Amino acid sequence: MAKVKVDELVNQVGELSVLELSELVTKLQEKLGVSAMPMAAAPAPIQSGSAEGEKEEAKTQATVILTDSGVNKIAVIKALREIKPDLGLKEAKDITDTTPKEILTNVKMEEANSAKEKLEAAGGKVELK
Repeated sequence: MAKVKVDELVNQVGELSVLELSELVTKLQEKLGVSAMPMAAAPAPIQSGSAEGEKEEAKTQATVILTDSGVNKIAVIKALREIKPDLGLKEAKDITDTTPKEILTNVKMEEANSAKEKLEAAGGKVELK
């Protein structure tokens, strides 16, 4: 029943002139206490599975991979435990001994870059994917 009402309303709005439609929008904004956002400001929808969507996702998330622990493994172990506080000393040491190893998976780019900076400052080599 509500669908019939909506369909009738859509048909009625479709018959309005541009000036009448503008007045309708203004009155609805006043009555409902809202304002219409211009369509140009609305983001374009991203199609799932498209190459463009995958590129956008790649820019917002990354996986941090420790490719080499470097010469100063103790500093890298400390950095690992700072990045992942749930790691014990043995787990962090095992990661440095068995590189390449994923440290963080599908995290925000900010977090991934922060982890990369900490590990590289400690002497490790890191790759973001």
